[in-house]
Amino acid sequence: MAKDTFFQKKVTLNAGGKLIDLSSSKVMGIINITPDSFYAGSRKTEATSVIQQAEKMLCDGATFLDLGAYSSRPGAIDISVEEETERLIPAVEAIVKNFPEAIISIDTFRASVAEAAIKAGAHIINDISGGSLDAEMFATAARLQVPYILMHMKGTPQNMVQQAQYEDVFAEVFDYFVKKVYRLKQLGVHDIIIDPGFGFAKTAEQGYALMSRMEEFNVLQLPVLVGVSRKRMIYGLLGHTAEEALNGTTVLNTIALTKGAGILRVHDVREAVEAVKIWEVCNPN
Repeated sequence: MAKDTFFQKKVTLNAGGKLIDLSSSKVMGIINITPDSFYAGSRKTEATSVIQQAEKMLCDGATFLDLGAYSSRPGAIDISVEEETERLIPAVEAIVKNFPEAIISIDTFRASVAEAAIKAGAHIINDISGGSLDAEMFATAARLQVPYILMHMKGTPQNMVQQAQYEDVFAEVFDYFVKKVYRLKQLGVHDIIIDPGFGFAKTAEQGYALMSRMEEFNVLQLPVLVGVSRKRMIYGLLGHTAEEALNGTTVLNTIALTKGAGILRVHDVREAVEAVKIWEVCNPN
């Protein structure tokens, strides 16, 4: 991770009593318990395949596993709280049983789903809506005393494409974080990670504009999670598909590391871990 001599960024995270050191960038592996996530390779709907994917990602060096049971791709079909919970909890329980040392993040914008998953053994809430789609989410994170990933998005997964309008995308995202971080801290949430939300209510051009200024988020003194893995901003620019976007993902992840990313959220763990190792050897201080 880029070191800054002026801003004292928070570099530790307490996840289930385990202290994670983010002064060295970490990798979060994506496991989608959905039939319709945008990248087919991430879809794991059976318990056996979830366990196999978790094992592979942990062996490849993932520090975190991010489980989601609600597809948030643009235009995704809305599902009920009950369906999301029924998909998610057995997967959490299976990973906890088979890999008790795994640190599990839950990708949901629903407070009740997050709470059920934490009670089942998960450790982190990853909320794509930044509390905008469930008024109880911030209070729930505070009460459970778990790390909270605060992502920027406008609208919902169903209409966010139409919301990608900004006078200055960086300024708007930065202001969003300032206001929401203040609210979270007032409620007593101690471990906050910010995520600029690449691909969520943002065009590719807006995403690259955010990436070009990402180091400026250091003033917030919080870890930054970057999730660009196999997204349209990569494969659209290069003229191919999500299945062919691994090389572009590695390039953009490496750029994110130069700008201070503390966590890379990816479909391909081994390649991201290798990028971190090589980048850190080249930047030892």
